[in-house]
Amino acid sequence: MAFIGKLRDKMGTWVVVFVFVAISAFILGDLLGNNSVLFDRNDVGEIAGHTVSLEEFQQAVREREASYILNFNRQPGDREMITLRQQAWDMLILRHAIQKEYAKVGVVVSDDEVVDMITGKNVDESIKQSFINQQTGQFDRAQLGSYINQLKSMPEGSEPRVRWEIFERDLRPARERIKYENLLVKSSYVTTAQAELDYHMQNDVAEVKYLFVPYYSVSDTAIVITDDDLKAYYNKNKQKYKAEHTRDLKYVSFPVLPSADDTLAIKEEITRLAAELKTAENDSVFATLNTDGSNGYAKYTPANLPDFVTIAELVPGNVVGPFIDDSAFKVFKVSKTGTDTTYSARASHILIRWDNDTDAAKKEAKEKARNILKDIKAGASFAEKAREFGTDGTATQGGDLGWFTSGQMVKPFQDAVFGATKKGVLNDVVETEFGYHIIDVTEVKDNRYYTLAIIEREITPGDASINETLRKAEMFAADLEGVDNFTERAAKEGYTVQEATNINAADRRVGTLGDARQIVTWLFRDAKVGKVSDAFDLQDKYAVVVMTAEIEKGIKPFSLVKDEIKPAVLNELKGKKITEKLNGLSGSLDELATAYGRDAAVYSNSSLKLNTNSLTSVGFDPAAVGVAFSLEGGQRSKPFIGETGVIIFEMQNKTLAPAIGDYTMFKNQLEQTANRTNSFNIAEAIKEAANIEDKRYKFY
Repeated sequence: MAFIGKLRDKMGTWVVVFVFVAISAFILGDLLGNNSVLFDRNDVGEIAGHTVSLEEFQQAVREREASYILNFNRQPGDREMITLRQQAWDMLILRHAIQKEYAKVGVVVSDDEVVDMITGKNVDESIKQSFINQQTGQFDRAQLGSYINQLKSMPEGSEPRVRWEIFERDLRPARERIKYENLLVKSSYVTTAQAELDYHMQNDVAEVKYLFVPYYSVSDTAIVITDDDLKAYYNKNKQKYKAEHTRDLKYVSFPVLPSADDTLAIKEEITRLAAELKTAENDSVFATLNTDGSNGYAKYTPANLPDFVTIAELVPGNVVGPFIDDSAFKVFKVSKTGTDTTYSARASHILIRWDNDTDAAKKEAKEKARNILKDIKAGASFAEKAREFGTDGTATQGGDLGWFTSGQMVKPFQDAVFGATKKGVLNDVVETEFGYHIIDVTEVKDNRYYTLAIIEREITPGDASINETLRKAEMFAADLEGVDNFTERAAKEGYTVQEATNINAADRRVGTLGDARQIVTWLFRDAKVGKVSDAFDLQDKYAVVVMTAEIEKGIKPFSLVKDEIKPAVLNELKGKKITEKLNGLSGSLDELATAYGRDAAVYSNSSLKLNTNSLTSVGFDPAAVGVAFSLEGGQRSKPFIGETGVIIFEMQNKTLAPAIGDYTMFKNQLEQTANRTNSFNIAEAIKEAANIEDKRYKFY
């Protein structure tokens, strides 16, 4: 004891120093970390030059949360909170980016207008829908007035009054947005010249003949691509490679699977429950309390019995199981049986329709149906005949209609099936309004019901299995750094490496991992190229991730798109090679095709229109269609390097639609299209101009 006392005295000072250093490191780590206020990183983004603080965003979330609680009378769950946070962000975009635009064009909603939307001549549609007279089906203004008077008598802060105040507050910005959008949408104007062009695009017809040589006619090995070729293409097409800020990663997943011991433990548990279910006084309560399933006690008919139940087992008091079904152990007890007023039956059929309603057509269909029936009675397979001759959707299933109840089928068909006293094919065809039916009764009518108590236990991994999987994931990630080391270790230990690219900071899903928001948060908050994560817990699996690349917002650098543009450059160079060869040939298109070789072919189109985007055997190529229409009758184009190959057009004949005096119909069509797209495009244009930077990944 004396020794321990001396040690305590001597070590006291060092312990104090150690604790001070530890606390200091913790505080400094917090101050200098990613969320440090010292570096002004306590914000969630920027909208139109306005920095959105965490406090402002959280306040917006609280507003949406309060509205949710008022509307649904419950706290939002995790999934709802995801939506509410997005709504809060959208609301801040409206406030800081879109609403600024209202002032620029003079959009204002006065207090009088708000009153008018509530009690005036132009009552808001949502209010109208909330105060419908149940007898007349019309908006009841007196009912609305009575409700408002009741609100006035309620104390401030009461739930109905707060709900109404939130609704009333949201009316103004909603009307402002409608005004603003209408102002811009209604400013869309289509000229008569545009309408006339659209008329001709829809109605001018060309008859063309064209030679098509696909790019694959030239071997890849015959083309040499240089960096200069790639850079030239890149510089010419930079706008194709605009990108948002994204990051890429690779990952190894470690599924958490139940072991043999887990399966045995669950089997022992459900075996015990099966024994207790057999003697339970209240099957309904016992099954409901002990099942992992959604319906522990229910009434069934032969039409909707679970697949794991057979009719022979349905004896009152019988307990069946445990057995495995759909990755779960199950046991069921037949609590009671009885008869109902509703009948069920099962049948297959072959429907032979008549071509028209004439007696001759019906006679022909009936004879065909009877001949098929004759073959079936002689031993032919009903299902095969149904697949061969059936004319409705059941043909592919061998004519099987499954179970059906009284009233589900047309009367002649139902009477025939429900009148059968034994299984088998009916002796004659049955006529209904749809045609003639050859019917095989696979289960005769039955009105019995069965009440089953079903207990199921999912075969899930236990703590030992979960811990063992976590240990494997942590061992894999231990002392690991760098993309190459990551892939090498995975290969050495037999794990599959998967990749997820172009991940946005707002994404929630990652490759095959599903919802993995925590990985996205790590990727943008803590990761850097080559950094390997700790093991992420994704409920049914663990995952270890390495960041592999990053693309900043703007134009992707040449180094990142080099491989991406190679196919386009390859085709471009092949096109030049094909063009050179075609230019060295002469004769008709057919002669050119023969001289070029087997991959060249000549096609024709007698009804090509300018608003068409594709050509037979060529595929999507609107520019090629434009080249064709640029020709006059009898003219031949130069070789055109298209999307999938080189084309030479020959205009056989071009018929221009005659001029009409009034292009109003086409003008209206174009205006309607513009109005539909402009509303969306307006908001998107404002967002793009606002230079929105979303940093919510730092917190959520």
